[in-house]
Amino acid sequence: MIRSSVVVTAIAAVSLLTACGQDAPAPAEVAAPPPPVQEVMPAAMGVPAYVTAAVNDAGRTAEHRENDAVRSPAEVIAFSGMAPGDIVVDYRPGGGYYTRIFSKVVGENGKVYATESAERMEGRPDRTEAVDAIAADPAYSNVEVAAPPFAAVDEIGEPVDVVWLSNNYHDVVNAATVEGMVPFNEGVFRALNPGGTYIIVDHAAPLGSGYADTDTTHRIDAGVVIEAMTAVGFVLDEESDLLSRPEDDRTTQGTFATAQLILKFRKPE
Repeated sequence: MIRSSVVVTAIAAVSLLTACGQDAPAPAEVAAPPPPVQEVMPAAMGVPAYVTAAVNDAGRTAEHRENDAVRSPAEVIAFSGMAPGDIVVDYRPGGGYYTRIFSKVVGENGKVYATESAERMEGRPDRTEAVDAIAADPAYSNVEVAAPPFAAVDEIGEPVDVVWLSNNYHDVVNAATVEGMVPFNEGVFRALNPGGTYIIVDHAAPLGSGYADTDTTHRIDAGVVIEAMTAVGFVLDEESDLLSRPEDDRTTQGTFATAQLILKFRKPE
């Protein structure tokens, strides 16, 4: 009964205004909904602000952002020690997942060489199609695509501070053989400045399995990677368990969501 009285009163008020030659007040305008906000990764403990900003770069693709949850790029880059002004080799960059981030981490005083071997590029210029597009984008003007010989990464043209090989070391082994990796790793060693770092992230195989799984589950044992690096002069600086995922028994096909090894090697000064 009270509701009916209110409605009648409201109608009467409108009628009275009309009778007095006044228009009824127009309904208030409803504000348009705000545009969707790009999801921003919060700063993680121990991650420098410039790394967080690089991961939040608006130029990164939606697909790459979706992989951040399992790849943890901010934490992995923070572990590597990469910093503004560094010269970086992003070896076998694929779709450029890390290339864009590296570009923003090293900044205008740094450089990123998105690198494939000359041998793999023969007859297959499409191998660098994604990073060619990144290098052509003015927002990533410090990115250059390079294709030195497989055993001569140092022919890029200048000494570098970081060589980065992500989820592909096992595939390089498959293509080059274990023995063929020796000249490759020697070329990486020559390419680096004294004190420079060689970062290897890859799908982790069971400890002690050696190279047995590189061409099946596409995983590799951290022990043989360490052995190969120290044989050419590198020192194991640090190993991270950030993506070790203890629940993974390391026997299935390696993916970004399964256990990964993260190794940081340093060229002695």
